[in-house]
Amino acid sequence: MLRVAEVPDPGPPGPGQALVAVRASSVHADAWHTVTGLPYVMRLMGNGLRPRGGVPGSDVAGAVVAVGDGVDHLSPGDRVWGETIDGIPWRDGGAWAERVLAPADALARIPPGVSDEQAVAVGTPGVLALEVLRDQGRLRAGASVCVNGAAGAMGQQLVQLAKALGAGRVVGVDRGETADALRALGCDDAVDHLTDDVTTRGERFDVVIDVASSRPYRDWWPVLAPHATYVRVGHDHYGQGMNRWLGSMVGVLSLMARAPFDEHIHGVDRSAPRPQRLAELSAMLADGVLRPTVAAALPLERTVEALRLLESGTVAGRIVLTIGRGA
Repeated sequence: MLRVAEVPDPGPPGPGQALVAVRASSVHADAWHTVTGLPYVMRLMGNGLRPRGGVPGSDVAGAVVAVGDGVDHLSPGDRVWGETIDGIPWRDGGAWAERVLAPADALARIPPGVSDEQAVAVGTPGVLALEVLRDQGRLRAGASVCVNGAAGAMGQQLVQLAKALGAGRVVGVDRGETADALRALGCDDAVDHLTDDVTTRGERFDVVIDVASSRPYRDWWPVLAPHATYVRVGHDHYGQGMNRWLGSMVGVLSLMARAPFDEHIHGVDRSAPRPQRLAELSAMLADGVLRPTVAAALPLERTVEALRLLESGTVAGRIVLTIGRGA
């Protein structure tokens, strides 16, 4: 059960760490998995079989309080955004608190003129979107891209990043009421999945990013151009119709198994280390190329309400928690 309580200060930063006074965090799918413990397989890859009463949250924006040995790119007082954990994301990261320790190489400076809420709205979806497009999707200049689930936090960033990385045409698939917003973000066309089927319109794409994971891979075969790339992000829709044991892992593992025999599916071969990806996203924030949508900003005391809002699946953009404002 989630509750607001006093917890011990995380203490001084160790080597390679930074202590951050948190001003904003976010509520996203990985945090939902951590809080609910669903699907069950993620407990084995995260917090363990039994809840340990830790502090959830992995995306952070705030001010550096102190840095540990070996940290030379950050100083106390710097405004920063980034992530609080390395490796597997389905565990407590401590960001839903007033202070948190984070790996210094997982933090980047917030550009002038960008709010804490905007910066933290990039967070995990932005880092993952960059990886999905460039490292898994093999996006090339002039390519055509289809994003299924384009109105969510990650989908919106995929649209903007695809354009920034040189995509020639971007088509977003989502609910009809999001069409104008998607076009404003850079979509050349917006498809209402309730009234139109993008796979039967005769158009082919060089890259298909299936964020919503709402249909099997075989349904996408008609729209894959020769040598096209398909990426399934894996979305469990917050428990709605989900396999409670494995969730979307069934589909992801199936694709991994066929990848050696299917030219449309590639593994992850990261082209840049995390600090470089964060710096690139910060530069896009500064230039206005990346404009994350803050759909709702709620105080920490309303975290349960924020999770319920996330579970509704109706939010176009990012849900942010506003926390402490001083170091």
